[in-house]
This record gives sequence, C-alpha cells and structure tokens, in this order.
Amino acid sequence: QVQLVESGGGLVQAGDSLRLSCAASGRTFSRYAMGWFRQAPGKEREFVGTMSRSGGSTYYLDSVKGRFIISRDNAKNTVYLQMNSLKPEDTAVYYCAAGSYGVASAFRADYWGQGTQVTVSS
Repeated sequence: QVQLVESGGGLVQAGDSLRLSCAASGRTFSRYAMGWFRQAPGKEREFVGTMSRSGGSTYYLDSVKGRFIISRDNAKNTVYLQMNSLKPEDTAVYYCAAGSYGVASAFRADYWGQGTQVTVSS
C-alpha cells in the first residue's frame, strides 16, 4: 500500500512558476513509476507526465513539453512537478500517481493522491 500526498498548489499569474511535491509513504517508492495528472473543471482527468522508477525516462503531454519538468528523489520518497511559464489553461487539480508502465509505455496507476489545486490567472 502506498499513500500519496500532494502539496504546493496555489494561485499564480500567467508566466509564473510553481513546484508541486508528492510525498509517498512506505519503503517501496523506488519500485514505482510516478506520474502527474490533472483535471480541469468539466473535463476528464488527463495525463501530464510520467517518470520511470530510476528517473531515467520521462514522458510529457505535448502541451507541457519544455515548460514542465518531473523529477524524483527516491531517498526522500518524493516526486516533483516543476511548472514554468504557466498558462491559464494549466488551471486544474493536479494529482500524482504511483504505478507502472505497460504495453507501449502506457502508464497504469495503482495509487492516487488527493490532488492539489493550481489556478493560473491571466
């Protein structure tokens, strides 16, 4: 069992930066690939980016490539999402997830955090 707790959300202006953190419980953090997802009002949850267990591979949603960076610290059981050049369309509840990669590097989430709100004003 893994429990995930996100933090770092807030209200920022367009062009600002924000870093989200996701702290995981347990001693098996390094066994999981980690992902960030988001859900805007009235929309389905969407993939933002994922990182492999070792941190050697990352995948990003096209619209955040070059702006968002995922990193992880296995010693601290924490994964981060650095968000730069934020846009109003990035407004959403952001969730982290622990899981694994399947066929065609598709990420399967086994555990979810409770989410943290990010609001970007224009």
